This record gives sequence, structure tokens and C-alpha cells, in this order.
Amino acid sequence: MRMFLTVLAVAAAGLVAAACATDDASDRNERIVLAMIEAVNERDFDALDTLIAVDVRRHSAATPGVTVESLEDFKAFLHQDLASVPDALQTVNLIFADDDMVAVHVTYAGTQDGPMGPFPASGKHVELPFMGMLRIEEGKIAEMWVEWDNLNALAQLGHFPPPETAPPTQ
Repeated sequence: MRMFLTVLAVAAAGLVAAACATDDASDRNERIVLAMIEAVNERDFDALDTLIAVDVRRHSAATPGVTVESLEDFKAFLHQDLASVPDALQTVNLIFADDDMVAVHVTYAGTQDGPMGPFPASGKHVELPFMGMLRIEEGKIAEMWVEWDNLNALAQLGHFPPPETAPPTQ
């Protein structure tokens, strides 16, 4: 019986150690994502070099036609976004990590003072929730999946519904 309890205690200690190691990795990965969001908010794009893999991949149905397959692509995407919404700020509402995956729910807020794709500057403020899943590899963000409701954003900015077009003249 004593041998069985010893084996059980050793097994339990191993499970606790494994859980703590995963918790440590999860905590570390949460901090990486939070640091990335802070760097974006502070416009410190040099800091992204230590947080994001050079071959990062970003996936988003909300930005069709936008391809991000490198850190430089990601920085170019951020610069384009800031040209549209110079005062953009991201606020983390919820963050959760499990091993190498981090989930975030964030609010993006700012004023559209520049064109956004085909939409002219509106001068209007937008507050848009979005969700992301980020995969961490070797201490850097290696892959991102980010989605939001474009119709919500376009409605807040006055771009949706689209203005009615005048019938063609003959």
C-alpha cells in the first residue's frame, strides 16, 4: 500500500509540474501578445522585431486582398491602418492562453481621418470589437487569425448603407 501511495504521489507531482510548466508558457505567451498590442498602440514598430517572427502569417476574412506573410508585410499593414485612423488605439478586454495559442478580445477605437480602401475619410469615430487567435513559436508571434464585423465599422463611419446612386441619364 505504501508503495502504491508513493507511486501515486510521484505521478501527481509530475502532473502538477507539467501543469505549472504549461501555465508558465501560457503566461509568457500572453505577455508577448500584450507587449505586441502595447507596441502598436505606442507606434513602436521597432519593438515588433523582438515580438513577431520574420515569417509571420496573418489570416483575416475581414481584410480580403491583404496578404501578410512577413514581419515587413505586417508593419506595412499597420502603417496603412494608421494612415486611415491615425489615433487608433487597441484595448484588451479579454485574453486567454493555452500553451502556444493566445486568444484575445480587443476593442479598436479611433477616428477615420484618412481614406480606408475605397472609402473616403469620414472624420467619424469608430469603436469596433475584434477577436484574434495568435500562435506563439520560439517566443514570437508566428501566426495570427483576426476577425471583426466590417458592416458594424462601415455603419459607424457613415459608409453603410452605401449612398443611393442616381439613375443613369440618357
